[in-house]
Amino acid sequence: MYIDSLLRVCSSQAFTAVAVSASSIDLGLPGGVGTPTKREVATGEPIGYGLNVNVAASSTTVLVELIQATDAALTAGIIVHSQRTFLSADMPLGALIFMPLPQGAEVAGWLQFQGIRVTPAGGAATVTLSAWLTAHSLFSVLARSYAKNYLT
Repeated sequence: MYIDSLLRVCSSQAFTAVAVSASSIDLGLPGGVGTPTKREVATGEPIGYGLNVNVAASSTTVLVELIQATDAALTAGIIVHSQRTFLSADMPLGALIFMPLPQGAEVAGWLQFQGIRVTPAGGAATVTLSAWLTAHSLFSVLARSYAKNYLT
């Protein structure tokens, strides 16, 4: 698995309440601030965000949203690409999860900044994640060992 440090939106970031990733991906804007970018993200090679659980979730559920916004802080004009709610059991220490971006361009075009928003809920709600933008073909989970299928 390859991780480009310029495509990392958070590195061991603790989420204890609704929060966005510490960094964002800047797609650039040919038309100026607030204008959708003309770049075709996720057209052709499927891409998305790889998530690595650095500290296991201690909440009941964790909502992870792939978002776009008009500002680098991911606070203005937010549009949610996709979302998934995980049970805490789905996010143990070391878990690797891939969340794909939708294929093709958004109807109105992609906004300039991309990132994630995480909402842990219930109990002592917290989870620590690292996340990065990557091609699906470059993302892999840890290898698993299977029982041999022969007799010796």
